Amino acid sequence: MAFSTDTTAFNPDLNEIFEEAFERCGLELRTGYDFRTARRSLNFLMGEWANRGINLWTIEQGSINLAQGVTTYDLPDDTVDLLEHVIRTFSGQGPNQTDLTITRISVSTYATIPNKLSQGRPIQVWINRQSGQTTNLIGATPQNPQINVWPAPDPGTTLQPYYVFYYWRLKRIYDAGTGTNIIDIPFRFQNCMVAGLAYMLAVKKPEVSAERVMALKMMYDEAWELAASEDREKAADRLVPREFFIA
Repeated sequence: MAFSTDTTAFNPDLNEIFEEAFERCGLELRTGYDFRTARRSLNFLMGEWANRGINLWTIEQGSINLAQGVTTYDLPDDTVDLLEHVIRTFSGQGPNQTDLTITRISVSTYATIPNKLSQGRPIQVWINRQSGQTTNLIGATPQNPQINVWPAPDPGTTLQPYYVFYYWRLKRIYDAGTGTNIIDIPFRFQNCMVAGLAYMLAVKKPEVSAERVMALKMMYDEAWELAASEDREKAADRLVPREFFIA
């Protein structure tokens, strides 16, 4: 007898996720405070995932039109980091369009550039990640992550924009929200999310034994390893040696 429902729509809302996490702790979700503490822990968990590595579902492409003589440009405030970036010339001009490499450098390397306003085709970029948050000062503005290119873009040709900075970024995972919404993760990570939340809740609940906390930690680590090992690029790697000739 077949038990298949012929559906692939299982995507629990936050209430169900919180209930499952509490049950794994041997507890029940009963009060409004239980709900709030679970939502807070889930937001911290999403921040931890940003530190654990590349989450492929958070990759997003973007572009910035570069202006002559301008070296610093804002990225979206929910940017975690940039994965790849190129300088595109003759953007949208058919066979003339070309993507050229721009090398990422450190703040130390950028600081030692003697003339940061010299103009040409940008070949280096320093990514100032900032916090993406607004400070508590009155009238303060969000501290957006920024790119700093060098050399500063030159006039190029009469085609505008001549230089376009194309990038592929990691963006922040959406917050947990109010509880009635669906969390912004693929189904492959649902069990990992519940396992991580159960562990974080167990740490905060004195009635949960130390043995159970350690068991939940092991379950979370295993679930993360399974999900993260699947959520990766599956293209073949190709290494090409570079040869240098010294005259």
